[in-house]
Amino acid sequence: MKAIILNENFQLKQAEIEKPHPKSHEVLIQIKASGFNPIDYQMIENELERKLLKSPVLGREISGIVVEKGADVHQFNIGDEVYCGSGSMGSNGSYAEYIAVPDAIVAFKPKSISFEQAAAIPSAGLTALQIFRRLKLKNDDTVLVTGATGGVGSFVIKFLITNHFQKIVATVGSEENRQILLELGLKSHQIINYKEENLKENLLKANENQSFDFGIDLVGNYMSEITADVLKINGTYADVTALVTKDAHETLFNKGTVIMNISNYSYSMNKDYQYYKGSLDEISKLIENGTISPPNYKNIGNLSLDTVLKAHSMLKNNQTQGHKLIMKH
Repeated sequence: MKAIILNENFQLKQAEIEKPHPKSHEVLIQIKASGFNPIDYQMIENELERKLLKSPVLGREISGIVVEKGADVHQFNIGDEVYCGSGSMGSNGSYAEYIAVPDAIVAFKPKSISFEQAAAIPSAGLTALQIFRRLKLKNDDTVLVTGATGGVGSFVIKFLITNHFQKIVATVGSEENRQILLELGLKSHQIINYKEENLKENLLKANENQSFDFGIDLVGNYMSEITADVLKINGTYADVTALVTKDAHETLFNKGTVIMNISNYSYSMNKDYQYYKGSLDEISKLIENGTISPPNYKNIGNLSLDTVLKAHSMLKNNQTQGHKLIMKH
């Protein structure tokens, strides 16, 4: 089958590799669409992320059709439309024509949405749902969300609004992204452009000149320092990027902040597959009953080396403009 693989020098190339065979508890999925994530290019460049590599084929979220199944698989049939976040649990990644994954992490694709929309959900949706569940917010808690129109951020905002949380302030970098948040239900005064001067003062002013109870930082680096500065003493910082700077760490420590590390990968370490399937089933229900809308996506090409390189470049240079990047197969 056709696949985009990492060679021994950590460079991407197109190749023909063997089609995987499903084990007894696995399904073989013909991939119809796959999503791109920052971790894909970070695995090539970043020593920490590289340790998570389990296959020369990158990519961790897919939608497609079950074409083969193992002897012990009973909940899925050939022809079922499914989606999942494979992480490091597949026989290969999603930059390929087929993938074999444990049936325990697979969910039925919501019938009302396309393969492309479904492929845009797993990584961002699982991460956002984990953040929301673990924060255990109370009604009057104040929440800052940085990078709010990215894949994870959009879902976080949807979960917050759906659950009637109102004391939210979010950052964006463009008028287009501002419009996205207005359409999701935020008011104009809750949306701050991080490119404007006096960012710290603007964030605090939007929060009635109060520090925040919670900071959900989906950007890291410089933004981790800003988030640390505007958090309350004994506040909570949700670290989704592992890009907290030394200065931010010092501020967070001095403020007695609870740092909550968000990682979908951790559940695969214990083979806690129900986390993946159960969370996707929950998101599917919310989409099917119209509680939340499916994510915005941008199809940037078919399965090819050019498409993968283009996606990695767009992610790296922050050119997604509030859209999940998708590859059709």
